[in-house]
Amino acid sequence: MTVNGLPVQRACHAAGLSRATYYRPRVDWARRDAPVIAALTTLVAAKSRWGFWKCCARLRLDGHPWNHKRLWRVYCQLRLNLPRRTKKRVPVRLRHPLTVIPQPNAVWAVDFMSDTLYGGRRFRTLNVLDEGVREGLAIEVDTSLSAERVIRVLEQVIAWRGHPQAIRLDNGPEFVADRFTSWCAAHGIELRYIQPGKPDQNAFIERFNRTYRAEVLDAYVFEALTQVSEISAEWLQSYNDERPHEALADLPPALYRAQLEARSSPLKLSP
Repeated sequence: MTVNGLPVQRACHAAGLSRATYYRPRVDWARRDAPVIAALTTLVAAKSRWGFWKCCARLRLDGHPWNHKRLWRVYCQLRLNLPRRTKKRVPVRLRHPLTVIPQPNAVWAVDFMSDTLYGGRRFRTLNVLDEGVREGLAIEVDTSLSAERVIRVLEQVIAWRGHPQAIRLDNGPEFVADRFTSWCAAHGIELRYIQPGKPDQNAFIERFNRTYRAEVLDAYVFEALTQVSEISAEWLQSYNDERPHEALADLPPALYRAQLEARSSPLKLSP
């Protein structure tokens, strides 16, 4: 007997199979394991948090004769051994209207962005924006930005800018961490979380992010994080000092803030 012109012995040797495997009749595993499949799927549907060994023990208690090796084979074929993704529970947030107070340090907005270096390494940016004057306050670049790093960046900005009254932000893990919320509470900063899945409620920073991506992240090919930081710093200075903003009567944010401060400062009377 031959297989494609070769003797069965030579064909099995080339394929790494034994001749007993070649002559063994094919088995319809789905039909043979139908009772096991039905029992496992019924049990997992009712007890979705149970693991394999708990299901195995329950089926044994129910009087099924299958050993653990057969149960494990069917369990894996059904892909029940893979972790089941559950929906992340996010606390209910109240919607805060986007009311703009035309003065600096009234409300800051913070958000994360991500991109990739030329070599495939991913990095993140932390963007901080003053909503009242549309002025970019910081763009921090690194591969990892934890809650401690967010606090450090905000402290650096506060050192030369002053404390904000409130911060508008999403429900990211860095922003809901106890360390970050405790730091904001200690400094008297109100946290205005947007509702989950509603980025339009943080529209000012989202618009800033779109401009930053179009003019920096998508415009250059970066090979190192230092390049991203240097180009971002130059762009941020140009954004604040040179780029006209339509919402600010075509004035750059820095000039608009300077005019607000000049109008709000008390007049000095000459002696």
